Amino acid sequence: MKLEHIESKFAAMGARLKVRAIPSRWQQGERHWLNPVDYAIDIQRDRRGEFFELRLPTHLAEAVDFTVLNAKPEQRHLLLLARKVTDQPQTDRFLCGHDERHWFVAAVPGRVSNVTDAMESLKPDEVQAAQVREGLDNRQRHRRRNPAFRRQGEWFFLPAPELVIEPVRVLRDEPIRRGRGKPHEVEELARTGGTRVHVCSEFPNGLTEGEYQQYVRERPERARMGWRVMVRDAGVYARGAVRHPDHATITLPCWHRVLMNTETQSRTMANVAFLD
Repeated sequence: MKLEHIESKFAAMGARLKVRAIPSRWQQGERHWLNPVDYAIDIQRDRRGEFFELRLPTHLAEAVDFTVLNAKPEQRHLLLLARKVTDQPQTDRFLCGHDERHWFVAAVPGRVSNVTDAMESLKPDEVQAAQVREGLDNRQRHRRRNPAFRRQGEWFFLPAPELVIEPVRVLRDEPIRRGRGKPHEVEELARTGGTRVHVCSEFPNGLTEGEYQQYVRERPERARMGWRVMVRDAGVYARGAVRHPDHATITLPCWHRVLMNTETQSRTMANVAFLD
């Protein structure tokens, strides 16, 4: 498979793309070849800085085609299409670009064909509805701060100035995170509803109370894995400073509803959860 046609698109927006072949390996115990399951695209770093890395199993080299559907070099964004033709065909879309300080890759749900639509498709329905209510034009919708929302990375914060929360329900310096991602630290946070889960490095999306009890009953030595009790898919509200090492700190003067972008609706992110 030739990738020169997409490498030039990445270069035009000031980025580097490297392709790494992932070979099959011999599974000695079961005496058969173990093939990597799928391709992946991610951000890596070397002595020259960050770059996009496309990891491609060698047995899929001729079965996956990559195409840049749309590129906006001036915005440092492009939309990448991955089409796999195998026994189980699949098509995935990725928004690749630069946000504040770093390059990023976001799995995009739906059948969008350009950068603008991809950026909109990553916004939850509530965010899109807020944009309409505020009458935002296209330029305002792409800002990280506008009358409808504040954004920090994959998180959107919608103003809820009339909301009153009892002080006893307010948690301080709480993390919110998506799967294995770095947490965003919130100065003040309150939640409603959701599912209580036990989280550790092996189970970043958490186990429910019943799942956790069964797991440690069957494997008592795993009870010392540094579990943390968190809440999955709760209604979450934030106020004050929101900090993350990859983004500028934002300050929310009143309570804001917290919403995650729609990456989890895509096939490639289907198993990622919203934890706080």
